[in-house]
Amino acid sequence: MSFPYKHVLLVGATSGIGKSMADRLVKEGVKVTGVGRRKDRVEEFVKKHGNDKADGMAFDIGDIEKAPQFAADAIKKSPDIDCIFLNAGIQNPYDWSKPAELDLKGFLNEIKVNFTSFVALTHAFLPLLLDKKSQTSIIFTGTHLSLVPAVTLSAYSASKAALDAFILCLRDQLRKSTVKIIELSPPPVQTELHDYAGDAGRRMGMPVDQFTDEAYTGLMSGSPEIIIGSVGGSSREAFDEIIIRRKSAFDRLAKLLRGD
Repeated sequence: MSFPYKHVLLVGATSGIGKSMADRLVKEGVKVTGVGRRKDRVEEFVKKHGNDKADGMAFDIGDIEKAPQFAADAIKKSPDIDCIFLNAGIQNPYDWSKPAELDLKGFLNEIKVNFTSFVALTHAFLPLLLDKKSQTSIIFTGTHLSLVPAVTLSAYSASKAALDAFILCLRDQLRKSTVKIIELSPPPVQTELHDYAGDAGRRMGMPVDQFTDEAYTGLMSGSPEIIIGSVGGSSREAFDEIIIRRKSAFDRLAKLLRGD
């Protein structure tokens, strides 16, 4: 079975999970347009794989007001894009017991990058995907912390919880369209996302190659929700129970609001 999409625009393709997933998709024969803030890394990605297999665009997703123009440029350049993979994010600890020392600007920026920018990009690319007759997709990289927040990572947990709620609503509203909404939910993975923790940060969590293998298998399965590993302190069974109970409650409320 081949990957169901031919051309993936992958945001966050120059580092961490995004870079590993972009490399894997190219390896599997998928054309990837890699998007990242740093132009040199974008160019490195294209050079590594070749122009026939990869393309690149430098863009800072924090520039939300520029999302419509970025999408227009990407679509003009590659109208065959049939999958948007939104993966980028930042993570930092915040201590609300010491408000005088808390970096509120940084906190709010983390919410913007991890959540609001994804909403803006979804809005910008959705018309392209809806216009296609074949199946298209938006893949979001979330986190287990959207359901079980990490007490020291309040901005990251809150932003991903907002994203998770948005994904549920978006998926239900697009249920009769050809656009499939997929959420990839990873545990901690050994990437630079945790560099705030010093040298130990890069050793925190699952090896990125292992995660990429499991994530790709999940994407190939066709499931709209791909959950890998479990949250620290909880068994996989306990975590799955939270997901199942919440999904059941969501479906009941959605039917009530739709008047089904």
